[in-house]
Amino acid sequence: MEFSSESNTYHAGDIVYIFYRNPHTQDVANIQAAAVVNNPERPNELALFLYETYYPLTNEMAIYATEDEANQAYTYYYGDISEGMLEPV
Repeated sequence: MEFSSESNTYHAGDIVYIFYRNPHTQDVANIQAAAVVNNPERPNELALFLYETYYPLTNEMAIYATEDEANQAYTYYYGDISEGMLEPV
């Protein structure tokens, strides 16, 4: 199963990067890694798995294949990148 956006094709098992807004502090956005998985509610579709929640994978989502791409977009949209960088694990 795969999902294609404008410039990328995603498969279950891929790790992608998205902007995630804290639901408790809406003016804070961070770059977050998410897993592309098979959607448990719709077996023929893919979803993003983030914070124990499945989000349907759609063309309306801003998804980046690499952390570098996400950082560049974050800088473009939000300015200072220092708060959007992922912490080393």
